[in-house]
Amino acid sequence: MATSKCAQRLSTIAAAWPTDPFRPNLQLKSFLQSLSAHPNLTQEAVQSARVLLENGVQHKYPLSKKTLEPASMPKHYERLVQGYERSAQGTKRPWWQVVFGIWK
Repeated sequence: MATSKCAQRLSTIAAAWPTDPFRPNLQLKSFLQSLSAHPNLTQEAVQSARVLLENGVQHKYPLSKKTLEPASMPKHYERLVQGYERSAQGTKRPWWQVVFGIWK
């Protein structure tokens, strides 16, 4: 495949990449955009970026319920995702919920 087609596809992937709210000055989107101008860009690099964008690895190797909800802490990963999302929004738990270990 021609390098220009690869560059065009990688630019499309970079445009669709979500922004990282925790690192506004360091975005994977801008890295992929600059990588599309590289003279030795390969189809494999473009394919890898596309698979990452579409969560291809997660679909190819799905995690079992036993892994996602371990017996010792069944809500651990659910709370981790909630904490990440709340942090991205700028909200946090009140101090008394942190002290007493209360999760909503």
